[in-house]
Amino acid sequence: MFYYVDKTTLSYAALFGIRKDLNLTGTQYSTLSSIFYVGWLAWAIPGNLLLPKFPVSKYLAMNIFLWGVFLIAQGGARNYGDMVAFRVISGCAESPAKPAFMVITAMWFTRRQQPTVMGLWYAAQGIGIGLGGLIGYGIGQIKADLPAWRYEFIIIGVACAVWAIVMGIIIPDSPYSTTYFTRHDRVLIQSRKRDDYQGVEKRQLRWGQVKESVLDVKTYLYFFLGLSANIPNGGTSNFGTLMTQGFGFNTLQTTLLQIPYGISQTIFILISIWVAAKTYHLNIRTYLMSVVTLITVAGFAMMAWGENQATKLIGYYFTGASNAVFSLALSLVTGNVGGTTKKVIASAVIFVGVAVGNIVGPYAFLESEAPTYTTGIVVCMISRIAEIVVILLLRLAFVIPNRNRDKKYAEGDERYNPNVTTYEDLSDWENLHFRYLS
Repeated sequence: MFYYVDKTTLSYAALFGIRKDLNLTGTQYSTLSSIFYVGWLAWAIPGNLLLPKFPVSKYLAMNIFLWGVFLIAQGGARNYGDMVAFRVISGCAESPAKPAFMVITAMWFTRRQQPTVMGLWYAAQGIGIGLGGLIGYGIGQIKADLPAWRYEFIIIGVACAVWAIVMGIIIPDSPYSTTYFTRHDRVLIQSRKRDDYQGVEKRQLRWGQVKESVLDVKTYLYFFLGLSANIPNGGTSNFGTLMTQGFGFNTLQTTLLQIPYGISQTIFILISIWVAAKTYHLNIRTYLMSVVTLITVAGFAMMAWGENQATKLIGYYFTGASNAVFSLALSLVTGNVGGTTKKVIASAVIFVGVAVGNIVGPYAFLESEAPTYTTGIVVCMISRIAEIVVILLLRLAFVIPNRNRDKKYAEGDERYNPNVTTYEDLSDWENLHFRYLS
């Protein structure tokens, strides 16, 4: 929830006068939106390669604490240069977060459970948007010498830092090291994953899996999935409030209208994970992702060419379905990548795509087109169409190896027996018993 609330701070700060107070001109606001992900991108690979080296929950908590601190620092920015520096460092601190969430989820939950679990923690982003709207509305009522936009950064930054401490204390680093369970319980937790074709998670860097990641076409498809999914996100997360205001609403109405936008995201996610759970045995997750992405395409079309305020606003709410798609996409990574090192790399790669998309996205929203931003909306729609293409290509990359392995097993080669479990730290290429979810 805080992960997404802090993404909206700049957007609400724009409503509350940051552009005027810091004398932002031309593309400087877009640059502040993008520069966060430059820091994210710079630290994505090295930061995530450290994940196998340290206790994951402590490493995660440390990074969340730091991003809270630098969010507070943004509230004290004196000029454009200060904001650039603070947002770059904030991006560095935040880059390991979602990959760490994914590692923790894959560590504790089975492949069948992962879409539901990820959907639930992703649904909190919708709650975060709604909470951001309430916080923004409350901050808009503050009458003080300090500009309202500074409170936006300070209040949310303090909340993030405090929550980081709570997470570091409560979340176990692994099922094997936690004192919350007896030895029998820890063995039971591991045995639940015996049908997942994934061995014991090991905090070590295996160079063979690094090489395999470079040679695997799916690694590049994960990057393009992150990219195509987040060009629109880079735009809507930073210009969403401005576009809503452009539909004809005042500042405080705009903050409140983000609440149903957040609720719509949560509803789309909950419906999607319910359908994914009910159709697990059919192996149609990528088809489900493609259908939900079509809803976002329709939403951007309504925003671009809708003839009245209601059509544009409903279209904006439809674009919230994108988070349902991406939560399922993350479960594809955790469920379809074997080997600790390869899984960490795949997680990092998809989020490199996320970073690049969020860097590019805001520049499609031209200041000369404010407040309609037609070009930006059309670019978002095209990017969503490209996302569907990438999803279907990933399906092929999962289905074809499955068919080849099933064929060899049917011919009598027991090395490809899908019913055999291994507890070694093997990649999906090394483990011939492995079958992909599609």
